[in-house]
Amino acid sequence: MGYDFELIGEITEIETIAVNLSIRELQRLKEQFGGRRWRKLKGIGLVSFPNGEVYQAELHWYEAHGIGRRKMKVKRIL
Repeated sequence: MGYDFELIGEITEIETIAVNLSIRELQRLKEQFGGRRWRKLKGIGLVSFPNGEVYQAELHWYEAHGIGRRKMKVKRIL
C-alpha cells in the first residue's frame, strides 16, 4: 500500500518492529544508504495525499544512526 503523501506534523506511538538481521531488506539498505544498525519502525501520523485528502495513518519506515529516516510508507489508513 505505498502511496505518494506528505507527512503533516509529528509521528506518535513509535515502536521498533525489527532490528538488523530481522529486516528482510537489510542488504539493500546497507548497499543503498550505508549505515550499520538499521531498525524498522512504525508509528501513527497525519498524512496529506496529492488529491488534498488528509488522514491519520499507520506509517512504516527504516532508520539508521547518522542516516536518519528512509523509505517511509503508509501501511494503512486509520
